[in-house]
Amino acid sequence: MDLMKERFAKLLLGEDMSGGGKGVSSALALSNAITNLAASVFGEQWRLEPMSQERKSRWRREIDWLLSVTDHIVEFVPSQQKTKDGMCMEIMVTRQRTDLHMNIPALRKLDAMLIEYLDNFKDQDEFWYVKRDSDDKSNDQRQDDKWWLPKPKVPPNGLSEVSRRWLQFQKDSVNQVLKAAMAINAQVLSEMEIPDTYIESLPKNGRASLGDSIYRSITVDHFDPGQFISTLDLSTEHKVLDLENRIEASIVIWKRKMNNKDTKSTWGSAVSSEKRELFEERAETILVLLKQRFPGISQSTLDISKIQYNKDMGQSVLESYSRILESLAYTVISRIEDVLHANHLALNPSQGDANKRRSVSDSPVKGPVKFPDPGEEIEKLNNMETPASMTLSDFMGWHLDQESEKKKETGNLEDVLNFEDMKLASKPANVVTSKKFSYRENLGGFRSPTARH
Repeated sequence: MDLMKERFAKLLLGEDMSGGGKGVSSALALSNAITNLAASVFGEQWRLEPMSQERKSRWRREIDWLLSVTDHIVEFVPSQQKTKDGMCMEIMVTRQRTDLHMNIPALRKLDAMLIEYLDNFKDQDEFWYVKRDSDDKSNDQRQDDKWWLPKPKVPPNGLSEVSRRWLQFQKDSVNQVLKAAMAINAQVLSEMEIPDTYIESLPKNGRASLGDSIYRSITVDHFDPGQFISTLDLSTEHKVLDLENRIEASIVIWKRKMNNKDTKSTWGSAVSSEKRELFEERAETILVLLKQRFPGISQSTLDISKIQYNKDMGQSVLESYSRILESLAYTVISRIEDVLHANHLALNPSQGDANKRRSVSDSPVKGPVKFPDPGEEIEKLNNMETPASMTLSDFMGWHLDQESEKKKETGNLEDVLNFEDMKLASKPANVVTSKKFSYRENLGGFRSPTARH
């Protein structure tokens, strides 16, 4: 009870502990509270191992306190009521706001799934961790900026085939959760209003925002987004974030010009409205591809500005909750990739860092790409044909069951393993959605060209 009093006192004070009323808005205070709670609970998830029972209990207790605010964010809806004499009357009753009613249960489910995936690593014994400053230099990892993380180690001959496939299965499962969390977060951010302070900081046109080189690449007659991204230097997070900021700014500028909301320049421009729509669609495609390729990237200037000036408590909860789940899912995937990378180096010691890991494939992209629809991603998780949560022993038993079923036809375990590979490969990431509204469609309060048509 004392802890609860402390939490809600900080929310009411808006993080201004002097009590002088100079604190942040309630929406931002709640967003910060959820973010800080997640950082303290998940911030040291450095290994593929279950969370301690103490951390689990703390997380579930305190996130329930913060989410309880949404139980009282309601809207009026019509309802039928019968009087004592049998007459039907239409009255207005309160119900949790629609966006919260749809997304809070979905986010809670993603939350539980991620914690369950971590629990799956309880009994694994085929890889272990050593400290970064360990004297053991065998099977050393690539040199990167994550010097504080312990290094995963595998046996000299690498992981067993079943363990490798199980790790890949866990990675694919967590990736589905990541896509769903990213989709919800992108949808909520797209619905937030763009602050005036951000609009005032924009240059006068899209070309000034992008720079001459990028502008010329986007405005060519035949545009290939995959090829465009491959020509850019995206070697550091700063460069990726700078490109994202430039593209988002140009999208806002073009949307405002198309809807006569731009006051910095006259409407009589050399660029037609149709071309602006085309350029904006191309920019949105690049933006979505960047989000998919670099899911762990920091927030853009536009996103930070929206979160800072947002006054809607419901949107604040949805954005912060989906963002921290997105971050946790990305962390788990990164830890799995570290183990798979260690296994790769054990099997191919001469290759070293020759094969850099990538978040998505570099296959060519044709046509506009949209961000996944949250509802569709949740539905995919509900309809997964294979068990979404499996320990290594469960997975081994699953393979044995498959083996016994196919033994009459093949009698070969390798065929069964190949069959499982086919099942995993049959579930590619689907980035095209039939949703009527495209990613970030509400920038500037207007839908994108693809949504209008």
